[in-house]
This record gives sequence, C-alpha cells and structure tokens, in this order.
Amino acid sequence: MPTTKTLREGSTVKRAAILSAARELFLADGFDRSSVDAVAARAEVSKRTVYDYFGDKQTLLQAVVDSVGQSLITTIRRTLDDTLTDVTESADLEDGLITFSMSIATDMLGSAEYATLQRLVRAESGNLPHRGYNAMANTPDEAIADRFAAFAEAGLLDVPDPRLAADQFIALTFGVALDRLGSANAAEDTRVRPLVVEGVRTFLRAYRTR
Repeated sequence: MPTTKTLREGSTVKRAAILSAARELFLADGFDRSSVDAVAARAEVSKRTVYDYFGDKQTLLQAVVDSVGQSLITTIRRTLDDTLTDVTESADLEDGLITFSMSIATDMLGSAEYATLQRLVRAESGNLPHRGYNAMANTPDEAIADRFAAFAEAGLLDVPDPRLAADQFIALTFGVALDRLGSANAAEDTRVRPLVVEGVRTFLRAYRTR
C-alpha cells in the first residue's frame, strides 16, 4: 500500500534528481529489482531523503509516472497554443486541426516521454494505485474541449457539449490509428496521416457551423 505519512516537499533539485534516478532504474531493472538504496545512490541523496520526499517505493513509482504524464500534458497544451490559437476563420479549421493532430502524433505520441509512460504503465501496472492507472486522466480531453468551446463562442463550431466533441475528435483521429495500426506515431508510420486527415474531416462534417 502507498504511504499515508505526511511527506516533505523539500528541495526541487533533489526531488527532480530522485525522480530521474527512479525513472532510469525502473525502466532498466524493473520496479521489484530497483531498491530505494540504489535510487538514493544514483540521485546522490540519502535514503532518508527519498523516504521523506516520497514515503515508499510505490508512491515513488506513481510520482514518476505522474511526472511523465504531466510532461505530456504540457506538450499537448503547448501544441494547442502553437497550432490553433490563430485559427479565426471557418476555412482555416481543417488545416489547423490536422496540423494540431499531426504535431501530437509526432511530438508527443512519437516521443521518448510517451514511450516511457507506456512502458512503465504496462510493466508495473500491479504496483500502481489501480489497474489501468492513467497519469494523464482527463486533462488532454478537457484541454481540447476548452479550445472547441472557444471555437463555438467564435461561431466556428457548433458544439453543445465541448467535452463530448473532444472525446469524439480523439476517437476519430488518434483512436482510429491506435485501433487499426496499434500506434498513432506518425513519425514512424506514414499510414497515420491519412487516418488523421479523414478523422478531422468527419469531425468537421458533424460540428462545423452551417
């Protein structure tokens, strides 16, 4: 069971060093074979510091997974800003949404961070809080929903339920690629782009304002 003791926030530098060390060891040796002593040695902190900051090894694993998930969420939010902020005309929606989707499919789904998250969740699911634990939870869907709500306010989309529209957008683009190809990594598979393009067009047929 993860710890219930009060943990110390402590030094940001030491916390980052512990997370980095734990991530490297969990990936290389696995959770069970990675000791707190080894994490402390690699992070160049005391074993007591690891326990003070994280309480136990399971809580440390969850913190590693959560930190990777947060990094990916930051990538999604940045990509939304970079690709969709300047979309102000209905005619620009298709190109903007395709550019956003392809950026996610290369910069995020093709990244080492995403591969790390997938490996950790698959390999260590029994040591995480529950089966199917998702460090990203609903945040990406909510971020996309917020952007769709802004498009609706600008009169570019007709989305009575922005969160549902976001879920359907993801299902039509990355979801289709994952279901059909087993991956949505456009950097490695040229078949991803046609699926994403058709998904965006299908989404717009349903939600573009008439």
